[in-house]
Amino acid sequence: MPADHDTRHDTRPLGRTGIHVLPLGIGTNKWRRADRGAVLETYRTIHDAGPCMIDTAEIYFSERVVGDCLRAGPTRAVIASKFLPFPGRTSPRRLMSALDGSLARLGLKTIDLYYVHYPLPLIDVGVFAEGLVEAVKSGKARAVGVANFNADQMRRIADHLARAGVPLAANQVNYSLLRRAAETNGVLEACRELDVALVAYFPLASGRLTQPSDGMGSTKALLTCLADIGRAHDAGV
Repeated sequence: MPADHDTRHDTRPLGRTGIHVLPLGIGTNKWRRADRGAVLETYRTIHDAGPCMIDTAEIYFSERVVGDCLRAGPTRAVIASKFLPFPGRTSPRRLMSALDGSLARLGLKTIDLYYVHYPLPLIDVGVFAEGLVEAVKSGKARAVGVANFNADQMRRIADHLARAGVPLAANQVNYSLLRRAAETNGVLEACRELDVALVAYFPLASGRLTQPSDGMGSTKALLTCLADIGRAHDAGV
């Protein structure tokens, strides 16, 4: 597990959890079918970079691949995974069972960050909060978060968690230069209000911002643009 705050790197806090990560993380939803040699090389690069977040989920079917990487050598990475709720699978018992499965596949006793992957209509967020609190209190998760929650849902689950002394670490949402709804739908505002980290998924819009078929040409232009934005906000790229 990584140190709570590595002062040698430009890191960002995950809310009020004491966990710090690099501004850029890596998603693993394509690792299941990726070349294992390339995956291991990527993992080693991540290790050299510092406390990078490696994001997985039970629905990605990549947790075993991440676990193989973790077993290949020590890591400073922050490991995150997600519980996928659906009708009939929302109770704290189901969440904890899913967490146990994720830990087994990852080869970990404790995960750094455990998310609820989606909210469900007609299911009170307090049900999820109860399971997330148990995940932290049991020592199986250092921190907990949500994904795809709107501003109101964030505030309600943060309130439930706070009553148990557990901070909401993060809300992971679809956010990129092409998808900026979080800036106007209240999610970014709620994150700032609650001191919750906004974690972006599809930050390169699933390749639409890089046009991988064109090679590195457009990627270099994008990185230049991102670097300019980063400098304006005192953030690294």
